[in-house]
Amino acid sequence: MTSARIPQIAPLLTPAEVATMFRVDPKTVTRWAKAGKLTSIRTLGGHRRYPEAEVRALRAGVPTGDAA
Repeated sequence: MTSARIPQIAPLLTPAEVATMFRVDPKTVTRWAKAGKLTSIRTLGGHRRYPEAEVRALRAGVPTGDAA
């Protein structure tokens, strides 16, 4: 039997977790995603999740390459 490689999945954060990091309301995080300031991924249940690496880069003030 051979071992199959399992792809690594980037950690995702909930709106509440992102809001805590920035000290804002979770609705503000949702508005940022709708405005294109933050990438969001939808779960099967329709909830938003945010890539942890992108959130940390935004918090650190590092440009993500999505300059508009």
